[in-house]
Amino acid sequence: MHHLFKTIALTATLWLPFAAQAVDVLFKPVAPSVYAYVGDTEGRTYDNEALNANIGLVVTPAGVVLIDPGATFKTGATIAAASKAVTPLPIKWVVNTGGQDHRWLGNGYFKAQGAEIIAHANAQADMKARGPEHLKANAPVLKDKQDGTELVYPTRWLQGPDNTLELGGVKLQFVHRNGGHTPGDMLVYLPATGVVFTGDVVYTDRILGLHPVSKTKTWVASFEALEALNPKVVVPGHGQVTTLAQAQRDTGNLLKALRAHMGQAVEAGTDIGAAVKSFDATPFKHLKHVDVWLPQLANRTYLEMEQE
Repeated sequence: MHHLFKTIALTATLWLPFAAQAVDVLFKPVAPSVYAYVGDTEGRTYDNEALNANIGLVVTPAGVVLIDPGATFKTGATIAAASKAVTPLPIKWVVNTGGQDHRWLGNGYFKAQGAEIIAHANAQADMKARGPEHLKANAPVLKDKQDGTELVYPTRWLQGPDNTLELGGVKLQFVHRNGGHTPGDMLVYLPATGVVFTGDVVYTDRILGLHPVSKTKTWVASFEALEALNPKVVVPGHGQVTTLAQAQRDTGNLLKALRAHMGQAVEAGTDIGAAVKSFDATPFKHLKHVDVWLPQLANRTYLEMEQE
């Protein structure tokens, strides 16, 4: 009998490492009643459940505003539990700050709970076009962790460059300048505390990304709108909670440098290969993945500016 128990115990121990673990979401305070979770700065993995991005919570007397719901239905449940650890109040609003998977594919969980889902109207076409692609690309990585995830679109679309909404007496300003990383990118600013959730308008610690839907021209306009807010606390889309100065160093300066260099190269008729090679990466060497990604960013910026 003793031998049987030993065998069962050993079998259980052997299986433990293979048990499906949920990503550990912990919201930390960044200002009174305002919280952030800083996600993994690496790529999407089974372990991080494609929650390789930052998300936020704003607690108001009338309920909670969630800034971005993660990339899956299951992650939505994990985020909801993490919110409950902060406050018993329900999540009333879910904001999608852009059209990237971790900004909206978790919508289904929260819609089922009765939350209103808010995004900018410029995200709509992008979500509909790329949503199936996101699910397909994530499937071999997330496997069973993507179960139950469906394309659930926002229930409220904001129009125009600036909107102010209020929940429980707390004002939220939504600032949109035709996106950047994705067409629907939008800043969420809390004037009472000076905190801004930038979504993918700001990357700190790691280099930003450009996709076929990205536009550096509108991204610079979005970044300048951030500078005009002059926030006290910046919760970037990726990287540690930071200051406006750090956001400028890691994102704003890089976008402006790429556009200045590639704009001159296009004007002078310089070959794209030579233009990419001659870009000075020195001020950005501190960013994670810079050596791998910077040539691609330079390439995309050149091609974009050729079309302008």
